[in-house]
Amino acid sequence: MSTISKPLYSIYSIFVRRYLKKMNKLTLVFFIAIVILTVSCKVEPEKINFGSDSCHFCKMTIVDQQHASQYITGKGKQFKFDSIECMLNELSDKDTSNITIFLVSDYSNPGSMINAQTATYLISTEIKSPMGAFLSSFSSEKLAKETQQKMGGDIYSWSAIKEKYEVK
Repeated sequence: MSTISKPLYSIYSIFVRRYLKKMNKLTLVFFIAIVILTVSCKVEPEKINFGSDSCHFCKMTIVDQQHASQYITGKGKQFKFDSIECMLNELSDKDTSNITIFLVSDYSNPGSMINAQTATYLISTEIKSPMGAFLSSFSSEKLAKETQQKMGGDIYSWSAIKEKYEVK
């Protein structure tokens, strides 16, 4: 190297090292920020506080642990209901494509929330629900059929119950 290029090479070398160190620090800070945002934006259902939370649809206090329901949007907004029929009536007027979680109470296990899309539904006039639609949900088709044998009524899947309530 010539005597002129050595100083230029040194300046270049120092600049590149400093720049890369800063870039590594910036990259690390950016990565940590993304991880924190991802973890903090996790969409999870909130527990229903029976006796104090209100139904988003009818505004009644949610007290019945066998018929409550809720849905959560992709942004994490919670909507809680005192009955499955209130949630379905609410959904009949909404675009459901931005909803990520649908939950219903398991009639056989009061207070336990189950995936509404895999639940089995029973409409039986022998099982009263808060809004009078006689609609209950079960964690399995077997449990729904056992209850149907005792109480009568009709069994529905998620798609069939949505169709009945005209949910899009």
